[in-house]
Amino acid sequence: MERGSIVFQSGVSQTEEQELWLDDDSDERDGWFCVRTDPFPCPASGCTYVADFMTAAHLILVWQEQDDPNLLRHAARARDVGRNPRIVGYQAVYGPSASYYAWIAAGRPVHGVRAQ
Repeated sequence: MERGSIVFQSGVSQTEEQELWLDDDSDERDGWFCVRTDPFPCPASGCTYVADFMTAAHLILVWQEQDDPNLLRHAARARDVGRNPRIVGYQAVYGPSASYYAWIAAGRPVHGVRAQ
């Protein structure tokens, strides 16, 4: 195996359709914080979704504290790739959300990966 190789365990199969991961508590997150960015397209092949926030599986990632180190790290990453990030207070009208830490605990589900 070479560095950077992807190795699949034998007997593991992929399904054509994935269920979109949902975090059911988004109504209770008004006042949490998220990273608003310039619009950018979903990297999944064939997906037409355009995000205005840092998302995972098309859910806006939110943090309880404005100075959470992981929030700041994600904002810095968005800055580094030219997405003009702004930390803002989340409002349910922005769209469905997921707690960053619930997303981590769920195994970091994503909608898709960038086409090669």
